[in-house]
Amino acid sequence: MTSLRVRHHRLPLWALVLTVVAVALPAVATSRAQGAPTGCTVTYTTNEWAGGFTAQIRVTNLGAALNGWRLEWAYGGDQQITSAWNAQVTQSGSAATAVNAAHNAVLAAGGSVDFGLQGTWRTADPAPTAFALNGAPCGGTATPTPTPTPTPTPTTPAECAGAGAAICSDFEDQTGTVPSGDWQTTAPDCQGTGKVIVDTSVAYSGTRSLRVDGGAGYCNHVFAASTRDLSSVGPVVYVRMRVRHTTALPINHVTFVSMPDASQGGKALRVGGQNGALQWNRESDDATLPEQSPAGVALSTPLATGRWLCLRYQIDTTAQSLRTWVDDQEIAGLHVDGVPTQNVDGQWLARRTLPRPTGLRLGWESYGTGDDTLWFDDVALGSSPIGC
Repeated sequence: MTSLRVRHHRLPLWALVLTVVAVALPAVATSRAQGAPTGCTVTYTTNEWAGGFTAQIRVTNLGAALNGWRLEWAYGGDQQITSAWNAQVTQSGSAATAVNAAHNAVLAAGGSVDFGLQGTWRTADPAPTAFALNGAPCGGTATPTPTPTPTPTPTTPAECAGAGAAICSDFEDQTGTVPSGDWQTTAPDCQGTGKVIVDTSVAYSGTRSLRVDGGAGYCNHVFAASTRDLSSVGPVVYVRMRVRHTTALPINHVTFVSMPDASQGGKALRVGGQNGALQWNRESDDATLPEQSPAGVALSTPLATGRWLCLRYQIDTTAQSLRTWVDDQEIAGLHVDGVPTQNVDGQWLARRTLPRPTGLRLGWESYGTGDDTLWFDDVALGSSPIGC
């Protein structure tokens, strides 16, 4: 049997999952995609904003092993693909085709492959409703989606101040252009051309946000650091913030959230990007989450530009556990649960000392090429879940 799942998120985030069953047709023979699948599952998950979208696509082979794969689908709107990762993706009119990359050509029986893409749209962005793997189409009637595993119910942003949060800042108390009071400008290690200001022209809520002009170049560091001591927050540290930026994450490593960590002697746990996707980095040993193999990077996600995003994460100080969400979608490659996962947390779990964050810094670190303009708003941190 062949099935299809489609997940489509809008702002506010919503999901549509469509599972389709049909008899597989003979595969179209190509030089790149050999083998005829007898079944497949395709999960298409989108993150959409006005004029643009990203999509993460997972293909699971339920038939015989494939030596090369080719996935085809058609868009029902005016979507235009602009870039892709972990596959060679082309588009002609409404028809799109993804062909395996060299490193993921073999798709074992029961195996899965992930790839992603980014695109634009003007008038409509409906999720595709039919796919074909190596010429075998998916089509038929919808069936219900399994109920997801429940997660702790978070507080809403409006309850931030009353939820005992150690940090609950919308920057509305800032009276000048230079961060003051609970936020102070700092440049750990070294300083370049970057700067931090209080911006009154761009905000997620209210009339103010924290703006970071992050510069490129080696050791170009600038942050606004919270003055709060977070060493007693826990046992799980929950963080939520709104972030917006102008430039796609670069190939080279950058950081925009930094948390000094007592278990590393004050060196930081860092949220940033590398190879175009979000990543965690541990400063003391330069371990990354996910691992920066093509398969690992594909399990993370780009950080969409030109709109406000809700970034959430939680760090357990008593167990090897870390989870990360963007707009309430958990990122598989930014998840640690103590059980090693290939291409994800091999480096991270090599160090068994548990983290103990003591502070929070918002800004920019560049270690080579890569500059960006970022805004932060509605920042909250506490020992209870805090929602978007």
